[in-house]
Amino acid sequence: MQALLELAPVAAFFIAYALGGIYVATEVLMAGMAALLAVDYLLRKRIPTMHALSAVLVFGLGAATLLLHDKHFIQLKPTALFWLFGLGFLASFWIGKQTLTERLFSAALQGQVQVPENIWRRMNGLWVVFYGLLGGANLLIANYASEKAWVYSKIGLTVLTFIFAIVQVVYLVRRGGQPEATPPVQEPPPV
Repeated sequence: MQALLELAPVAAFFIAYALGGIYVATEVLMAGMAALLAVDYLLRKRIPTMHALSAVLVFGLGAATLLLHDKHFIQLKPTALFWLFGLGFLASFWIGKQTLTERLFSAALQGQVQVPENIWRRMNGLWVVFYGLLGGANLLIANYASEKAWVYSKIGLTVLTFIFAIVQVVYLVRRGGQPEATPPVQEPPPV
């Protein structure tokens, strides 16, 4: 349910693009992000950091796109978001007790696998590189491909992100060991 909710503004963007072009799609994306933030607040009484960051970029770059009638501003949004994510993963090497990868994937693994710290750090580094490459790919597509190709490349980049995450979970499950079992509680001998 949450994943569908998060993808709703992007899905609305694609539909609006097909029906009305990049500027209508930008308006719809901005409205969709506002709706997502409202739903977040109504359901959780808070707004997740990722949604807030994405909304700031959508509102700022979307407004610039509409006011200046220049599609290049909204085309920068994915790159800015990817590179900010990459910086977040990079900073987590030094900030906090766990890398961002460990914090995010530990919930998915639910303690079923014991993963050594060096593997968590390696995986975190891969996310830094991955988001750097995605941001660069978005810039290349935005600058050298057609507008339509750029719009539909968002589907490919999103699918690529899901595949990358799934591959990492499979790798972690295969490379990690079984969690340490807690020793049984021994009863004192009868007196």
